[in-house]
Amino acid sequence: MPSPAMLMHLLLDAATRREQARVPEPTMAMTDAASTEAFMMAGREDGLLAHTYLYHAIQASTVIAPGARVIDLGCGPANQLAVIAQLNPDAHFIGIDASDSMLALAQETLQRCGVCNVELHKASIEALSDMNDASVDVVISTMTLHHLTDTAMLDAAMREAKRVLKPGGGIYIVDFGRLKREKGQAFFANDRKATQPDIFTQDYYNSMRAAFSLADMVNASGIFGAAVGIKRTFLVPFLVAIRSTHNEPLKDTSRRVAKTLYAALSARQRRDFRDLVRFFAHGGFALPFKPW
Repeated sequence: MPSPAMLMHLLLDAATRREQARVPEPTMAMTDAASTEAFMMAGREDGLLAHTYLYHAIQASTVIAPGARVIDLGCGPANQLAVIAQLNPDAHFIGIDASDSMLALAQETLQRCGVCNVELHKASIEALSDMNDASVDVVISTMTLHHLTDTAMLDAAMREAKRVLKPGGGIYIVDFGRLKREKGQAFFANDRKATQPDIFTQDYYNSMRAAFSLADMVNASGIFGAAVGIKRTFLVPFLVAIRSTHNEPLKDTSRRVAKTLYAALSARQRRDFRDLVRFFAHGGFALPFKPW
């Protein structure tokens, strides 16, 4: 359950009318060695983000049909992609990232996790020049959009996603939404400060400041028309998901792997996972399968 301090920040943000200006990331691609290393370590099986990655892997799996060809926009060190690929071993994944250092870490992650159904390519998500029209069955992206410079680039990335996606294809794109209060952003970035590197805390804060507003996300998703719906966390758009309106049945393999990965989480990670499930569910986005 949320702490009293977190609940206070959520309520204050929900009650605030004036939106603060977006502050873009210092650089579009994460290239600093210390930052990329901290982000990679946070996403490992024993890291701060492991429960988040399992949650999104289960949600994303409901738009991935057996044998699908899936592109991951902004795969980073592939911690998230590796989990989704493990839940869907019969699908083929293409991880896209603009950072050489991230792609090198991604290759290490895939090898460490024994994932063989992923290939990696260097490209910017708003300019997928090497990808043919209607060449993939599913587009996924997690926590990448806030790295884009402005709404024009956000719109360009959505146009490219639609271009490479086959008609009727699956979509799962999720990122931070911009909170209205800077104090709320600082609270979330520093909530686990004692357990994370200082550089990760700063990057977290920068990411929240660079998040697009809920209105920006709604407008950008309009290119997909009625094929997608917008989902958000309870009270405030701390996280916003652009998701296909149709569901694929969650495969038995996905359920089995999800249960195994959930059981391997620490007690604290499992609590964080269930809190995230409730945070989205109270906002109208239920998890289709609970691995506990």
